[in-house]
Amino acid sequence: MKRREFIAVLGGAVVAWPMAVRAQQPDRPRRIGVLMNRPESDPEYGARVTAFRQGLEKFGWTPGHNIQLDYRWYLSDAEAGAATADLLGLAPDVILGTGTPGVRALHQATRAVPIVFVAVNAALAQGLVQSLARPSGNITGFTLLEPSIGGKFLELLKEIAPSVRHVAIMFYAENPAGEIFSGPAQMAAQKLAMEATAAPVDGPAGIEAVMTTLGAMPGGGFIVAPDAFLAAHRKLIFELAARYRLPAVYGSRYFAAEGGLVSYGVDI
Repeated sequence: MKRREFIAVLGGAVVAWPMAVRAQQPDRPRRIGVLMNRPESDPEYGARVTAFRQGLEKFGWTPGHNIQLDYRWYLSDAEAGAATADLLGLAPDVILGTGTPGVRALHQATRAVPIVFVAVNAALAQGLVQSLARPSGNITGFTLLEPSIGGKFLELLKEIAPSVRHVAIMFYAENPAGEIFSGPAQMAAQKLAMEATAAPVDGPAGIEAVMTTLGAMPGGGFIVAPDAFLAAHRKLIFELAARYRLPAVYGSRYFAAEGGLVSYGVDI
């Protein structure tokens, strides 16, 4: 049986268990550490926290009753390291990790505590798992982005804005997945008669510099790689895109819902 089929069967079996069985009380409340790669005030992540709690409750796990949830929030690599140390100090039974820097910090910090990750780009290419079929070790989860999708972003940009010739592939400079993502996009650009350049940024000034340069070019456009840092600065990106009339493709739906042109990516 293939791994995906096994998971589907297992999931169906768990859902089919009587609630009394699924909600049997452990000897003590189980502790779940949750490492989130956004400010706590971000409404997108508020929705994800709500969905996580609802999912747990469907299986009989209720915060304050038989589980305890400990949340920590971060943006930078330094904050991810500090939040990881803080969570591990609480001796959790399992940790849910989101975002590449946080999951990377967890992976380096412990081989004992089980880690389940979500919203991580190119988990295999970054060495977080040994293979997609057999992650190995104490870590598994859901990878958000495979490198080849960078080419699809560029194709979509060309389709919606045929006049675009110069494309900046914007990503957070400290996120290694940015380079992994931009490579296939640059290769796809050659086939589409476009010029694509990697545009790593490390702050609002860097974002503005990239987009100001693009705005001065005829046929400018850009792609925003999925990344928590860029998501935190999405309002600035929207404002600059409107100012310079730059078409763009984003990696998450909420970008388009909040003012971006179009998005292409997984349903978080």
